[in-house]
Formats: sequence, C-alpha cells, structure tokens
Amino acid sequence: MYKYQWYQSIYDNMSKINEEARQYGEKLGINKLKEDIGLYAGSSARPGNLPDYVLDEIVKANRSGKTYPVRVIEDQLREVIKDVYGDAYDAVVANTCEAVLRIALETLCAPPTMRHGDMYRGRLLMPYGEDYEWLGGYGRAFPPKYKNLLVDRTIAGGELGVENKSLANLETLYVRMAGAKYEPHGIRYNPTSLLTQVDVDETIENVKKAAYRNASLLTGIATVGYDTPSYGLGEQDENGAPIMLKKLAEVAHDYDVPYIVDTGGSIPIVGMDPRDIDCDIITYSMDKPGRAPASGLLIGKEEIINPIRKGMGLGGQRYGELSSHGKAVYTFCDPGRDTVVGLTAYLKVLRDQPHLVTDPIDRFHEIFVEEFKQMKPARFRDKLIFAKTYQLGGTELNYERTWEDGEFGIPIFNLEDLWANTNPIVTAQEHMGVEPATIYSGKMFLGPGMGTLDAEGNLIEEYATLGAKTLVKAVEIVCKYAGLGD
Repeated sequence: MYKYQWYQSIYDNMSKINEEARQYGEKLGINKLKEDIGLYAGSSARPGNLPDYVLDEIVKANRSGKTYPVRVIEDQLREVIKDVYGDAYDAVVANTCEAVLRIALETLCAPPTMRHGDMYRGRLLMPYGEDYEWLGGYGRAFPPKYKNLLVDRTIAGGELGVENKSLANLETLYVRMAGAKYEPHGIRYNPTSLLTQVDVDETIENVKKAAYRNASLLTGIATVGYDTPSYGLGEQDENGAPIMLKKLAEVAHDYDVPYIVDTGGSIPIVGMDPRDIDCDIITYSMDKPGRAPASGLLIGKEEIINPIRKGMGLGGQRYGELSSHGKAVYTFCDPGRDTVVGLTAYLKVLRDQPHLVTDPIDRFHEIFVEEFKQMKPARFRDKLIFAKTYQLGGTELNYERTWEDGEFGIPIFNLEDLWANTNPIVTAQEHMGVEPATIYSGKMFLGPGMGTLDAEGNLIEEYATLGAKTLVKAVEIVCKYAGLGD
C-alpha cells in the first residue's frame, strides 16, 4: 500500500475510531465530570481561565476608587521587563500577538510608502521550518514554488485571507533547513516539516548564501523561536539557547537588518532569554500557555522598539513627557487598560514567584512521561522524544522517529488536518470528552491550564492524569485502525 492510500484508509475508518474513543471516555467517566479537561491551553480561541493572582489585580484596579491612566500601567510593565532583562531592553503591548507581528514587520521590514515614485521591494528571509505562516504570511512567497505553503494554513480563508494580511512590496524568502524532511503526510496530504535531524551549520550556510544572493533586497531575518527538536532547535548551548537562533542573529547583524523571533505560544522570563540569542525583538501571545488576558507582548532592544512605540502612540506627547497612550497608526491594536493590568500582574509573578508557573509544568511533564510508558504499539515507545520546556509552557512530544527504517510509524497529520478536523488523534480525544492536545507535523503540544489548574494556579493531578490516559488511548486506537498493532 502506498502512503497516500494508507492515509485514505485511516480516513475511511474515522467513524469507527471516534466511536471506540467515545466508549473509552465513558469508561473513564469523563462525561460525568463537572469540569473541562484540556491537554494544552495554547489557543486564543479557547484560552484557560485566569488565575486569582491575575484576576484579583484587575478587580482591584476597577474597585480602588480611582482611575488609572493606561500609560501608568504600561510603564509599570516596562519596569518589570527592565528588571529582568536590563535597561537596554523595552516592551510594548498590543491586543494580540498577531498585532505585534504586523506592527513589527510593517515598521521594521516593509518598504516605506512615502516619497515620490514606486515603492522598492523588500525581502524577509525566513528558514522553511514549521509555523512559518504567522510571520511568513505577511510577504508574498519567494521563490514562487513555495506559494502552496500559504494556501490552506491558518492565515488563509482563501485569497481574501492572504491579501488582507499581506504587506505592500514585502516578500518572504524561504530557505530550506539542511537535514529536514518535507514529506507529504496526512489526510489533507500536504508537505510537512520534519525537523528533528536538522543540521545547524549547513542550514546557516544555506541562509548565508540566500542572504548574499538577495542582499540588495534584504530587509530582515525572521524565525520561529520554540526551543525544541520539532523546530530544528534541539542543539543548544550551556544556557539552553538554541544554536540555530544564535547563528541567525550573526547573519542578521552582518547585514544590518532586524532579527525578529516569533514565539507566540511561549512564556517570557521563565522561558528563553532574548539576550542569549541576541534577537532584536521577540513576540508572545500571552493568553496561550501564559495565564494573562488576551494580548500580544513584544520585548526587545530599545533602539528597535523606539520607532514601534512611536507608531503605536506610546512614544510621548508632542510636547513633554516620555510616555503616552495616544492615537497613532496602530490605535486599532490598543489592548485596553484592564488587559495591561492583568498582563503586568502575570509578569510580576514570573519575575518574583516563577515557581507558581513552573511547578505545574514540571509535574504535568512527569505524568505524561509515566502514562506513555504503557503505550502500544510497544515498539514505538523508545522512539518518542519528550522535551519539557518552560518556553512553550509544557511538554513537546515528538514521534518522527517512529518512521525510521523505512516503515510506517504513528500517523503524521499536518496543520491543515488540525483545522479541517481530519486529524483522528485529535477527534478521538474530542469524542472522549477532552479538549485535545495540539497535534501536527509529528509533534504534540501538552501543557497545564485548560481545566487542569485550580483558581490559584496549582495543578489538579487527577485531571492531568485522566487527560494523559485519553491521549495514550487515542494514539493506540488510531494505530490499531492504521494496521500498526503489536
């Protein structure tokens, strides 16, 4: 049987997979629980609940008898960031991570629109890795053979979704990662980035060659900054900083262009230190693994953030004062005072009491590793890669290696499958009564926060264990109908 036929046979059995999963959920009694169980709080479409240490500060700001100017709260947030990273760093907040990405690329990388004559073109260089559509979707794909990358992914509701996100005269220059596999997988059957075997030095050579060929058009270097093997970033220095990210910084600085790292689904302060990878800016979506109100946080070097602050109306009044919260180009990205209050409260916890965030991540990881020791087919167990990461706020489980030796392994589904509801590992968990893990490209994102934390932010171990059991069983059921039994 050819691979595409094999995936079709899995799709043909999805109703049986889901029914067996539903019965298992009833056996565990999940349908009788009063609370939701979710395996990853990494979606802004369904964020986890705010902990008391965040919610209480929002209530206090609204019941103190006085009103606080937004600029006052924003400056408090900047103080927290400077306490952690030093006076050479600064921060801005917008309503979403997508907003800060757009602001950063439009401010730093897109060609200027003023002056007479035609706009010149700019190219944003980006390794062809995973989750490329968030940053890469702002430019037209170059070379054109990569147009397909943005056809069906999360940014695109067809042509309108692409065009409404694209910036004028900006192109995204994709560079292949050496050692990566770009094999079609899944029921949607699209090229899938498999990156655990990426060669850092050869990839950087590819980047340097592409930068040299496109030097006259190069306006920035950007990448996704999750510190795990699934993103080709498993090779790290003694501080845990991915070598790839550090070497990309060197190329960006050689060409005097901004170096932008997108870590939308990550947590600052306890996660990767931007100073260790020498990026100019790094972005976060703070309502995902972070337990803050929906918001986008941008941290970076003062020189780079200064023009961004001006464009957002935060750079001070025309006459007097260093800070402001006024009208500017990006007023539509205003996060609102209560969002900044809640975000600042969360950042203070990360600075002063990080164990409140990291302890649940530690225990959650232990539970999942333990439960997967029982997974069948047994021959796949030692092929799994578990990576605990405070950056991602949980655990990444990679199963690419189950495909070694030229044999079919645990089925790999792509991001298109996740959005089209054609990933049976995900749908099986849904039929068990669990908000599923985020699964695509041979990896699973797992973390506390979706019904597995109490109001004070402590892990509810019973629910975490039940969630882990459902994921193990979902994999087993799909493997059974894929003909992969022991």
